[in-house]
Amino acid sequence: MNIKTKQLVLYSLFAALTAILSQISIPLPFTPVPINLATLSVLLSGAILGKNGGIISQLVYVLLGVIGLPVFAGFSSGIRIILGPTGGYIIGYIVAAFIVGMITERYTKSLMTYTISMVLGIIACYILGTAWFMYVTGSSLVTALTMCVFPFIIGDIIKIAVGSFLAKRLRKII
Repeated sequence: MNIKTKQLVLYSLFAALTAILSQISIPLPFTPVPINLATLSVLLSGAILGKNGGIISQLVYVLLGVIGLPVFAGFSSGIRIILGPTGGYIIGYIVAAFIVGMITERYTKSLMTYTISMVLGIIACYILGTAWFMYVTGSSLVTALTMCVFPFIIGDIIKIAVGSFLAKRLRKII
């Protein structure tokens, strides 16, 4: 397979994986931000595809949702999702994939490198998402953190652990 074709297939695969994992979603009664597995795919896209591939795969995911394909959590779509309270987290996927990719391209591909890069990627996603949530809803920082960050930390730690392990294994194969 031609290298460019292989890259395009991998970018598409990770965009599709993010769409699929977005649907594995648990709505929480106190926040519009659902628990979902999308961030696992986001982190893996950066770790496996690098910064450019990670950005491209997540940008494709976001654009598919914006044009109306039901790829966001709960089979939702449209610009209204990006402009709504959860939109900053979705845009944060692009930044998170970039950060993970940038770090893993630059440093030895060890379990520690993957873990640190994914922690930093999640933090960037939290920052963008929380800032946007505060802007859209008029919430205070404490309210936004209580609704949009604290309930997700344990799950994201698990996703980072799984993602680091998978990245180390998959990177050798791909």
